[in-house]
Amino acid sequence: MTRQLPALLCVLTLSATLGSITSAWADPPAHAPAHGWRKKHDPYYQGYTGKKWESDYGIRSGRCDTRAAGAVLGGVLGGAIGAQVGQGAGREIAILLGTVTGAVLGAEAFGDLDRACVGHSLELARINQRVLWTNPTSGMRYEVMPQRDFAQDGRRCREYALRQGGGKAQRMAACAGADGRWESLGR
Repeated sequence: MTRQLPALLCVLTLSATLGSITSAWADPPAHAPAHGWRKKHDPYYQGYTGKKWESDYGIRSGRCDTRAAGAVLGGVLGGAIGAQVGQGAGREIAILLGTVTGAVLGAEAFGDLDRACVGHSLELARINQRVLWTNPTSGMRYEVMPQRDFAQDGRRCREYALRQGGGKAQRMAACAGADGRWESLGR
């Protein structure tokens, strides 16, 4: 009996060890893929188009953090030449630049940083949520307010009001393309 006890303990220990190893290597079940620590504790923001963002750049609290957006944008614009534009958050902001406002506001007053804030507002702000920012270079204040969601030609679109300075809000519309770029409908 004394010889069988160590063998039995060895078998039980080996069984317990192998059992825990195989369960650690197993993929999560299909019905519960999001139960990991990282998924629960690493925040992300899901946009209107379904894209997940690591940062909301202040949009959810009603402002566009121009310092954070500008830091990402500056890195992208400084290093981007040609068609390939960055990776990660830099690429996301560059994609949002798009042609959101067209020529309606004028190129001098409305820069890339402002286009990034408009695009990010269209992606992350709720209907009738105001998003404010001041361009740190021009000192111009802006306000964007998404007003209505709709679809056109299979694309997700939004109508929004854009106010520049103390002027009257302009009603505009833009649609998200397959690449995530918001394009003005020229309404």
